[in-house]
Amino acid sequence: MNFRFNSVSTGLIIVINLFISSCKTNTDQQVRLAGLQEPVEIVRDSWGINHIYAKNEHDLFYAQGYAAAKDRLFQFEIWRRQATGTVAEILGERELKRDIGTRLFKFRGDLNTEMNHYHDNGANIITAYTEGVNAYIEEALQQPENLPIEFKMLGITPKKWTPDVVISRHQGLLGNIGAELEIGMAVNKIGVEAVKELYWFHPKEPILEIDSAIDGSLLNDEILDVYRAYRRPVYFDKEDVVPAYRGTQTSTALLFNSETQEDSLSIGSNNWVVSGALTKDGNTIMANDPHRTIAVPSLRYMAHLVAPGWNVIGGGEPEIPGISIGHNEYGTWGLTVFSTDGEDLYVYDLNPENLNEYQYKGGWEAMETITETIPIKDKEPKKITLRYTRHGPVTFIDSVHHKAYAIRCAWLEPGGSPYLASLRMDQAKTWEEFREACNYSNIPGENMIWADKQGTIGWQAVGIAPIRKNFSGLVPVPGDGRYEWEGYLPIVEKPHDVNPQSGFIATANQNVTPASYDRWDAIGYSWSDPYRGQRVEEVLKAGTKFSIDEMMALQVDYLSVPARILVPMLARLSLEGKAAKARDLLLNWDHELLPNSIEAGIYVAFERELEKQAEAMFIPEDAKGIVSGIQMKRILDWMEHPEEKFGKNAAAARDRLLVSAFNTSISTLENTLGQEIEDWQYGQADYKHTYMKHALSDAVGKEWADSLDLGPLPRGGNGYTPGSTGNNNRQSSGASFRLIVSTGDWDTAVGTNGPGQSGNPASPFYSNLFKPWAKDQYFPVFYSREKIDSVSVQTVQYLPRR
Repeated sequence: MNFRFNSVSTGLIIVINLFISSCKTNTDQQVRLAGLQEPVEIVRDSWGINHIYAKNEHDLFYAQGYAAAKDRLFQFEIWRRQATGTVAEILGERELKRDIGTRLFKFRGDLNTEMNHYHDNGANIITAYTEGVNAYIEEALQQPENLPIEFKMLGITPKKWTPDVVISRHQGLLGNIGAELEIGMAVNKIGVEAVKELYWFHPKEPILEIDSAIDGSLLNDEILDVYRAYRRPVYFDKEDVVPAYRGTQTSTALLFNSETQEDSLSIGSNNWVVSGALTKDGNTIMANDPHRTIAVPSLRYMAHLVAPGWNVIGGGEPEIPGISIGHNEYGTWGLTVFSTDGEDLYVYDLNPENLNEYQYKGGWEAMETITETIPIKDKEPKKITLRYTRHGPVTFIDSVHHKAYAIRCAWLEPGGSPYLASLRMDQAKTWEEFREACNYSNIPGENMIWADKQGTIGWQAVGIAPIRKNFSGLVPVPGDGRYEWEGYLPIVEKPHDVNPQSGFIATANQNVTPASYDRWDAIGYSWSDPYRGQRVEEVLKAGTKFSIDEMMALQVDYLSVPARILVPMLARLSLEGKAAKARDLLLNWDHELLPNSIEAGIYVAFERELEKQAEAMFIPEDAKGIVSGIQMKRILDWMEHPEEKFGKNAAAARDRLLVSAFNTSISTLENTLGQEIEDWQYGQADYKHTYMKHALSDAVGKEWADSLDLGPLPRGGNGYTPGSTGNNNRQSSGASFRLIVSTGDWDTAVGTNGPGQSGNPASPFYSNLFKPWAKDQYFPVFYSREKIDSVSVQTVQYLPRR
């Protein structure tokens, strides 16, 4: 078994010594802060983590908000504008559709009920957090010359937060509405059976037939324009930038790089817990590496929260109070996505005499309307009307054909703000308490895992799950009353397990629902490719006794299961010249996608070309431009069992496809990297690398962009390896944040959070974690005060201002 860990462990030691020497400032301060009830101490360690020590709950979350805003002020301001539908106010009319979508999908229920869903003291916690955010904003506005450079580039200033900003849903992993429309359009074009061949639906067979009341020819992408505008990244053009900073190029995305088709099918996360029976010291271990967009600043933000009743450390999204992935004194937990469909597209017949009325159960119902005014830069404010059916927000009205389209969103129920239910998890003392906390975790659908000092390991799938008795949720349905949800499945009735005989629980976004499960009316049909999960299980089943070293190695493991399937097929092919020589290199290769590996460079080019040619061959012409891609699992199944797809002389037809894909991939390598095979290494600036572009990079001058951007640096892996780096040349997804915790000694926990804790380019913590992260090196995540003090670079005493 190929398994690397010595280099990772050595890297950890190097990183510890490097950071302590380079970041040490050892500055002690006292600061008066209005809004505090008692003194708070914040100790910043060498890696940029704030360890917050408070004497009461209010001050703890006030300080968390204050410290996070101080590190991520520009990120906070853009988040606030996305959450409130005020992006057009700074970027102009092109963002009007986004702001309409934001307001259309705003949570409009009782705010106190919403906040207290996440924790019994949720309203107080979230309010304290926003007070802390505002305290820092007030402080920053007193010295605007010290605002982060992005504010100066755009000529804007930050504005205050309110609790409804925190509970916004705009950033969440919410559902499958885009896939639902895509599948519906595909079914209309090529039929149910052809669609089922192209998509990998499992473990059950979904109903894909479109109700005869729906005219499938009217389904089109415009139906979701407002929804997609609401969900897309914020882009900046050079015209948005103050002339003194302005560049000559066009745009790049804030916090999110546009995902390609390939990444959309492979993006995901890994987590696992192992029992003491499988570890060297007999203690349980938890490992989690959530895969999201790779960006600057990083998506995740780490903190340590200590107050009576609270002692939790880990990471989450910076604009949200609490810790989403981490540990307390009793146990440790992590998450990956569990496929849960919380969105449905409803189609209505409209009253030709009154387009504000839709048909429901044989009668006409009036849509509810809300009128709002949206400020627009350099334009008069725009008055808009938002419409709602009994099912949800109306995204499109076809006045010619008298149709309306609305989205029912489970995440608009109380408790639908992503990750906030972690507040309950943060205080769990036992598996039973943790599982009860999971019952409040509506969004997103996740695999929550737990390991504790008592030796228990557990898994609970979470996420609000509509019960659909007579439809799959994978194609649009009429809104006439015949297709209704029958409530929601209680979260604790979703799949779960505790202390399995295997000694471990592992999830990687693949289907992990046991065959004995009986609530399939609330379980999805679409899952990630299984290859990351297969590799993780292979290692955990191998009979090795594990420590944190082995867990680090597994998180950054680059062995490709698809390569192990495809490469042997090349041996029998008739290839010539350079293609034959390249193939022969692969036949003795260990299937690891390592930086500087020529074999990895050859294989990945072949894998990409095979996927491209398979899609060109198997997606019918009528569905091209609709079906976004074919999952690798589907393609590899056809390669292994060609009789299922290739017709007569199936094996020969399959081999012709393999030869064509391999020869074309070699030509591509020659054209892009040069004629010499020695120049085809994986992990180079022109092939596989990380380059983190700041949101404003392409909108400002080069001298400014160079101070904002990071990289390029070599990367390995791809979207199908446990060390997931996506399927693009420039890594756009994967794990920037990782955490590994042994319950035997909390101070042995390790993590990554590239490129750094701060979003301010002037901060030493903006990029200090970038190079170690790119080299798959970890830093210690200390928990005890003694260890924290030994690596502190700054201690600040915040005192109440009387």
